[in-house]
Amino acid sequence: MSKIAVFIDGGYLDKILRKEFNGIRIDYDLFPKQICSKVDPQGQLFRTYYYHCLPYKSNPPSQEESARFASKQNFYTAINRLPRFEVRLGKLSRRGPDAQGLYHYEQKMVDVLFSIDLVSLSAKMQISDMVIVAGDSDFVPAIQAAKQEGIIVWLFHGGTWHNELWMNADERIRLDQTLINSVRVV
Repeated sequence: MSKIAVFIDGGYLDKILRKEFNGIRIDYDLFPKQICSKVDPQGQLFRTYYYHCLPYKSNPPSQEESARFASKQNFYTAINRLPRFEVRLGKLSRRGPDAQGLYHYEQKMVDVLFSIDLVSLSAKMQISDMVIVAGDSDFVPAIQAAKQEGIIVWLFHGGTWHNELWMNADERIRLDQTLINSVRVV
C-alpha cells in the first residue's frame, strides 16, 4: 500500500482555480483525498502540506488590508485544523516603488519550506509517493533528491507549468474539470 504525501503550492493552486476554473472554491479536506485516489486507490494519505503566505499589510494597515489579512488568517487556521494537514507560511515582501510608482510583491521562504519538507520526508523514507501541486522549477533539486531516495513523484498541474518540473516528475496528471468538480464547494 502506498503512503502518499501531498505538497500544495497555494499560490499556484489559487492561480489555477482562478484562471482555469472561474474562481471555483474547493474542499481542502477532500482535495488531497481525491488526488490520492488517482495515485493509488488503496493508498494512504500520510499528510497534506500547504504552502502560502499571508497578504501584505502596511503599517498602519488600511481597512481593506486588515480585512483581507484577517480573512486569509482565518482560512489558513481552518485548513490547518483539518486531519493530516499542515500549513506552512512564508512572508510576503513588498518591493518598490518602480519607475512607474508601482509596488511589487514577492513570496519569501515558501519554496524553501516546501523543499525542506519534501527532502526530509524522502530521506526518512516516511512516504512512498509524493504529489506535487505546483508549476515552479525551484522544486526540481528537491524532487531529484526525493527520487534518489526511491520516492515516486507525481505532478498534478494546471495548464501552465515549468518544463523542467514536468520533465523531472515520474508521473503527470492534469487538474481537469472532472477532478475539480469532485471537490467543489457548493
